[in-house]
Amino acid sequence: MSGTHPAGPGVVRQLTVDEVWRALSHASFAVLSHVTPGGEPRSSGVVYVMSGNRMYVVVAQDSWKARQITANESVAVTVPIRRGGVMSLLVHIPPATISFPATALVHPGAMLADRPELARLAPPERRDRFAVVEITPAGHFVTYGVGVPLMRMSDHAASRARLSIEQ
Repeated sequence: MSGTHPAGPGVVRQLTVDEVWRALSHASFAVLSHVTPGGEPRSSGVVYVMSGNRMYVVVAQDSWKARQITANESVAVTVPIRRGGVMSLLVHIPPATISFPATALVHPGAMLADRPELARLAPPERRDRFAVVEITPAGHFVTYGVGVPLMRMSDHAASRARLSIEQ
């Protein structure tokens, strides 16, 4: 599957990687999934900030996430993209989503002092309690409903796209 979306009878719309990066930069919540050293899958919601083509998350320095991601840098991320505005109050509209595999590196919270664009992740007086997880998307973005008109989201073929992150 490529980034092509049927936009109507005989009309095809191409979702671009730039549109996906833009959608990621406008959102701030993601589900981060990883595997424990014992092979158990885990996921949790995180608040993030994008800087360039990397996602940054703050976690407690002594948390399971910090320890387990340090042990196994492979993670998966799903970002729900809220849709619908007032219409979502009247009709159940699931969010659009962007999912991707990634590598993650855990850094000391002190790195935030050198990165003003990440400063909102944690107040300066508490940074010594945090670790910063740097997430680098790899492989492909798999999207659902991104760049698709709201009323077309029920058309699964039109709503799905798979785009190489390296385009």
